[in-house]
Amino acid sequence: MHSLAKKAFSLLAAGKLEASQETFAALLAEQPNDPLSHYYYASSLDRLGKERQAVPHYEQAIALGLSGDDLEGALLGLGSTYRVLGEYGKAEKTLSKGCSLFPNSKPLQVFLAMALYNNSKHSEAMEQLLYTIADTTNDTALKSYEKAIRFYADKLDTTWDQ
Repeated sequence: MHSLAKKAFSLLAAGKLEASQETFAALLAEQPNDPLSHYYYASSLDRLGKERQAVPHYEQAIALGLSGDDLEGALLGLGSTYRVLGEYGKAEKTLSKGCSLFPNSKPLQVFLAMALYNNSKHSEAMEQLLYTIADTTNDTALKSYEKAIRFYADKLDTTWDQ
């Protein structure tokens, strides 16, 4: 890992967000074509509430070939950032791509549900959340209803009145 990245992560761990962001900016200036540098910088901007400034760096990190866990994180960061900026269509598209590439990523699934909600796809959003709850809960009471939760997840508007 580059020494500036190590320094920035140390600053971040110490809660020095501004100094961390400045250090990630210096790293990006040294390595403008490095996808990780763009990703780290975007994330640092995001932490400081500078979402609009973070977007092009998330996009560039992805375009430059980010991979693995870093790609998962960048797609989550970008999708979430689009969502808080009110760009719900872009958020849904980005988070859906993330879920396709990383089908076991529960954070991507939950953030996708939020974007679906924002796009007035309430049934899909609830279905996504219900499946995620069924997949992840350790609550014994909920676990006892897992089969029912999974069954009803895509049938919330269905009634069985006879």
